[in-house]
Amino acid sequence: MDQPVTTEAGPRSAAEAGPRSAAEAGPRSAAEAGPRTAIEAGPPLTEPFLAAVAAAEKLIAAADFVTDEHDLAEGYDYLAGSIAACLQLARVRGTSHPSFVSSTGPTTKMALDNPDTLYYHAAVESGAEYLVTGTRGSTVDLSFQVLKGDYTATNVPGGDDAFDDRRLEIGADGSYQLRFGPPQDDPGPNYFVLGEGASMLAVREVYGDWNTERKGTIRIERVDTAGTAPAEPGLAVLRRRYQVAGRMLVQRINTWFNFPKWFYLDLPVNTLTEPRLTPGGLSTQYSSVGHFDLKEDQALVVTVPKSDVPYQGFQLGSRWYISLDYVNHQTSLNSTQAQVDPDGMIRLVISARDPGIANWVETTGRRRGIMQFRWQRTHRPIMPAEGPTIALVGIEDVAAQLPFHDTNRIDEDGWRARIAQRQRGFAERMLH
Repeated sequence: MDQPVTTEAGPRSAAEAGPRSAAEAGPRSAAEAGPRTAIEAGPPLTEPFLAAVAAAEKLIAAADFVTDEHDLAEGYDYLAGSIAACLQLARVRGTSHPSFVSSTGPTTKMALDNPDTLYYHAAVESGAEYLVTGTRGSTVDLSFQVLKGDYTATNVPGGDDAFDDRRLEIGADGSYQLRFGPPQDDPGPNYFVLGEGASMLAVREVYGDWNTERKGTIRIERVDTAGTAPAEPGLAVLRRRYQVAGRMLVQRINTWFNFPKWFYLDLPVNTLTEPRLTPGGLSTQYSSVGHFDLKEDQALVVTVPKSDVPYQGFQLGSRWYISLDYVNHQTSLNSTQAQVDPDGMIRLVISARDPGIANWVETTGRRRGIMQFRWQRTHRPIMPAEGPTIALVGIEDVAAQLPFHDTNRIDEDGWRARIAQRQRGFAERMLH
């Protein structure tokens, strides 16, 4: 950065600085300056993205489930996170020099993001070969999935498009390497085929105990470009990025807040389905879903056996199909965090008002929303008897539904300590 001519006393005047030559005294003529490359005028590069923001805002404002200012404010906050996410994702779509980036997080939520999960992805293409190197942390689940651009599975025979780390050869020190690429006759261990249309390698790392478990490390490189540098983007590439980000934004908003209509809202309200394989190619994940509609003085008491699978979790979501605030409120619980009764059951109470028990799952003022259980890293089917039962009761009748109510109770100090533990665990999770 250019600085003024100065002395210890301060900037000098033009006279003190001394006379300038004629050449220094003013700008050169066009002829003296030499030829300059003309930049063709055109529409602003950001124009398609700004138009997409306006279109997405109209979708938010017109959502048929918005009933009050609180719903609308949540929608606009969701839009802000989506804008940030799509701009970032458009910048890292190149497949020549991929890297893992966060797919969704606490400020860029989408698709009923699981509070217990870290989501990463890298852009890939089916004709290239990629080397993924990492170390396995102490989290309860680490899985990989190859997806097409529309988030659908590639359906590679043999399950190469969706698997967890049980398929890997992992060293005694936790290190591993795996390769993705086109079909090969004798690829060796830890090689997984990229199916036709593959555009994304998604990684999910799932926590049980937020405070003690630690995530691993992971990186990706494309074998034929390692050690080279990507080309710097020119104006045409940047224009294209804004166009792509705009399309991603409108698609993201339109798809995900309509998702509950397609898969949840036709179910009877205040019920949960039997466990079933989660759609989308996740062969080791089962789920149970539903939606709630609760008055201020009502509660849902949900009872489910504690599972022997490594991960079992429950969460609430909003009608925007995103998680609720899971850092500062207990809007989710997994089987490690939840209090388990002596009979092996986990009993949750979903309500707006505090029932005074440890397993309260807060609606954070929302009357309506989404409910979801997940069982992950399964080694067998999750049977109907292992699924949840649910009862709608008045808030004053909650205690009668809890056979171990005396040990379920928690006071204000205990609750604050519980929330503080979540906040600290989340902060550690984001830094390590």
